[in-house]
Amino acid sequence: MAAAALAMQTLDVNGLRMQVAVQGSGPLVLLCHGFPELWVSWRAQLDALAAAGYRAVAPDMRGYGGTSAPDDATAYTQLHLVGDMIDLVRALNETQAVIVGHDWGAPVAWNAALLRPDVFRAVVGMSVPFAPPGRVEMLSALSQAGFHDFYLQYFQTPGQAEAELERNVGASIRRIHFGASGEGQALLGRPVFGTVEPDKGFLGHLVEPPSPPAWWNESDMGYYIAEFTRTGFRGGLNWYRNIRRSWELLAPWRGQVIRQPSMFMAGASDDVLKFPSSKPQIENFGKTLPGLRGCHILEGAGHWIQRERAPAISSLLIDFLARL
Repeated sequence: MAAAALAMQTLDVNGLRMQVAVQGSGPLVLLCHGFPELWVSWRAQLDALAAAGYRAVAPDMRGYGGTSAPDDATAYTQLHLVGDMIDLVRALNETQAVIVGHDWGAPVAWNAALLRPDVFRAVVGMSVPFAPPGRVEMLSALSQAGFHDFYLQYFQTPGQAEAELERNVGASIRRIHFGASGEGQALLGRPVFGTVEPDKGFLGHLVEPPSPPAWWNESDMGYYIAEFTRTGFRGGLNWYRNIRRSWELLAPWRGQVIRQPSMFMAGASDDVLKFPSSKPQIENFGKTLPGLRGCHILEGAGHWIQRERAPAISSLLIDFLARL
């Protein structure tokens, strides 16, 4: 059946003014984007889910686009972000939702399901595998392993990445989105989300796409560029600057598993799957995600899987939801 029209709303959520895209009616499905993205990353899934009988809602997450971006850099912990999603369910006059997250949105989705199983009845993570909060903090682990130039570390210094990415927002958006895609990985032959070469910055080895990939929506790319030109990148970068603080706050949930129905999806060429921790985390899903109902690695796809493989991802989501 034809999907209902998409509508944009601005809601009062957890002390923020949050812009959300809403489409369809029925059981609520929240779609959480990552960096550097916006609600529009989920355009295909909003339409498909609405047509399948769901109320699909994709917010601009805290610090992005049309949603408030607190000046206080400490206001971007996982507890803040999960709190946003809990209160968004309330603001939508619902009591429960299925939560889906990609990239940085995946830890939000995983942690929302972990902390509030009464609100989030099922969870889907994309690109970033689930692991229960542990005793090792990521930034310290990188340093102890001898890494000092990983992109996560480069993003820690306030103003440094902002200056680089905002020098030419259009080029930054195009290069990051192409470089981390399946086509970009095939051309570059090295990770985008990896080490930062001295004096070259995060964008140093990235290139303008030789031609737009088939999945590339020029209108949506223009929207990304216009929004990040208006807002800058600081809101999204502040998520990275709370890695250690979030780890400290999540200590009470160390070792806790997610028992609700769950699913994981990623592109086989996704840089995140090349992280040393990713393979063991996926192999451990039998213990950490006892409600797992699918682990799907799509060949040829890169990081932006819900756009690179939009029909496949939408179909997998709808099948997962139908079996709840």
